Amino acid sequence: AADIKVLGSLGREDLKKLCGENFPEWISFPQYEQVKWLNKHLSKLWPFVSQAATAVVKESVEPLLDDYRPPGIKSLKFNKFSLGNVSPKIEGIRIQNLQPGQIIMDIDFRWGGDPSIILAVDARVASLPIQLKDLQVFTVVRVVFQLSEEIPCISAVVVALLAEPEPKIQYTLKAVGGSLTAIPGLSDMIDDTVNSIVNDMLQWPHRLVVPLGVNVDTSELELKPEGKLSVTVVKATSLKNKELIGKSDPYVTLYVRPMFKVKTKVIDDNLNPEWNETFELIVEDKETQSVIFEVYDEDNLQQDKRLGVAKLAVNNIVPETPSEITLKLMQSVDSLKIKDYRDRGSLHLKVMYHPFTKEEQLEALESEKKAIEERKRLKEAGVIGSTMDALGGAASLVGSGVGFVGTGVAGGVGLVGSGLGAGAGLVGSGIGAVGSGLGKAGKFMGRTVTGHLGMSRKSGSSSTVPQPDQPSA
Repeated sequence: AADIKVLGSLGREDLKKLCGENFPEWISFPQYEQVKWLNKHLSKLWPFVSQAATAVVKESVEPLLDDYRPPGIKSLKFNKFSLGNVSPKIEGIRIQNLQPGQIIMDIDFRWGGDPSIILAVDARVASLPIQLKDLQVFTVVRVVFQLSEEIPCISAVVVALLAEPEPKIQYTLKAVGGSLTAIPGLSDMIDDTVNSIVNDMLQWPHRLVVPLGVNVDTSELELKPEGKLSVTVVKATSLKNKELIGKSDPYVTLYVRPMFKVKTKVIDDNLNPEWNETFELIVEDKETQSVIFEVYDEDNLQQDKRLGVAKLAVNNIVPETPSEITLKLMQSVDSLKIKDYRDRGSLHLKVMYHPFTKEEQLEALESEKKAIEERKRLKEAGVIGSTMDALGGAASLVGSGVGFVGTGVAGGVGLVGSGLGAGAGLVGSGIGAVGSGLGKAGKFMGRTVTGHLGMSRKSGSSSTVPQPDQPSA
């Protein structure tokens, strides 16, 4: 009681020093209001919300697991899924009016739940049930209400996770009746799958758009392409060898969104490889998005080994100005996950950013839709294993005469389109499964959920637009 009394006398600055990085957002930003009353009601409602949401979440997420599964896994499904009995906690809420006709609510969301989640993992080398334990979620959820003049006065809702502070989803993995070592690299593959789904679907600027009426125009709420980034992967220097015999066989994957991941050719037996391959990537929000580079060592017998990663913020690039950039390779782009600071080599690039005109923006949207439809058709036909399979060769989504362009490397897939009229076609010296990359997207907007939402509707998330991806093997 004495300790609690002392805590009650502390000011906000004292609490910030005491809590470190884990203090609630409303302490750091006074505009966040405490909502103790809402948490009381949420704890009472949670048993009902949990039961109702379990079926909806399972139906919505399981198809995404199949789309985002990495090449080393043949099947990834829920064996058991329950949200448990512990309700989330809302640390604070901030209300903003940044745009006319909209109300923006930022919710500081914390959940240390007790869900029961078991994944059925079918890999090439073994099949294993994996339990996700000790799940914790820390994030700020942005909810945007689009106002209208008709009852219920809200025509659509947008949901996204703010990029700052970065969403944190923590958990531990446990093999049920076996060992995680039975599938080499499994923990990293599941981590990458979870991160890709969150980053590519929900993390701002990506979002879910939920219309609340019939024939609701949500075009102004959708995320649209702003420009294209031309990236030439020139070379890498001083890579670290991962082979016991000979040298590594490096290649680079790069993406702004994992669903549009592309990759260079493989350079055999070389720690200072030169590629000189150019890719053009779509940028949807120049201020918040970055290009991620992953350098791998190709391994024909098992999962490709990651040699290092690097990150380039798009807002650091001056438009219409060619630049030469050298990036130091790291263990992870997340500084909190870096445990090994040894030198991993460097990546040398040439970049230039071109902002889209209105016409180029429309062409990019149209070409992307056609290319994704073709991608889905190939998956259904069994030509490729996943809509996330990577696009090899010098592949691009370009903005003037927009189309997916590929050289069709060694039996790989090249997607070609000459703009709005030509659409996207398939070219190559044979169509094969290719790394991991171009995925499922809709109109560059996370996902749009359609249909009427009601208490009786169990699956309130039929989706007109899909989503994205995984590191390549």
